[in-house]
Amino acid sequence: MGNVHTTGPDKALFVTGGCGQSSRTVVVGDWAWAWWFVSDVQKLSLRIMTITPRCDNVETSQGVPLTVTGVAQVKIMNDPKFLNVAAEQFLGRSEDDIKDAIDQTLEGHLRAILGTLTVEQVYQDRDVFAKAVREVASPDVGKMGIAILSFTIKDVNDQVEYLESLGKAQTSSVKRDADIGVAQANRDAGIRSAECQKSAMDVKFSTDSKIEEQQTWDFKLLAGYFDTEVNTSE
Repeated sequence: MGNVHTTGPDKALFVTGGCGQSSRTVVVGDWAWAWWFVSDVQKLSLRIMTITPRCDNVETSQGVPLTVTGVAQVKIMNDPKFLNVAAEQFLGRSEDDIKDAIDQTLEGHLRAILGTLTVEQVYQDRDVFAKAVREVASPDVGKMGIAILSFTIKDVNDQVEYLESLGKAQTSSVKRDADIGVAQANRDAGIRSAECQKSAMDVKFSTDSKIEEQQTWDFKLLAGYFDTEVNTSE
């Protein structure tokens, strides 16, 4: 005799052995029959697991020790091929054991890649750093039937205040650029103001010149008129 065993979509059910059988049955979100005393029944969780690999005081390519913490979302793949691989690695082990195995793999790759980068690359290009770790680590965890759904860099710290100095340098650079921008804006405003004043003076000079010419012309006309009148009287 035996029992019917069921499982939801978040777990894989493994039934190994039976009456005259040595094969393994794997079901997800379904049921399977297991014989008493002769069948081995175990389950593996397919839920997402959060891993936080951490590397303490790992030297970058510049020799600056950094402490880096990442966050990875991983899960056992539910493809039959990878389920069997995961079963060979983790069946019968606790979730903490599974997470610890994945954490050590991710930590190793995190440490290796960190040693090839500069502090500036780690600090400024976290997405590129995280992408490199994920791409390098994926084949290794894939051999355990695990998929990395996401990987990000959570924290970057150091004990020698290099990052603080870098941040101050960047702040100083931004402030300097801002001061230069203000100075240039003031200079441009002064130039525009001077150009406007010059244009106004040119217009005033032109207008005054025309008025003066008109006055001179009017005077000459008036003088000619008086001369004509005088000559006529004589």
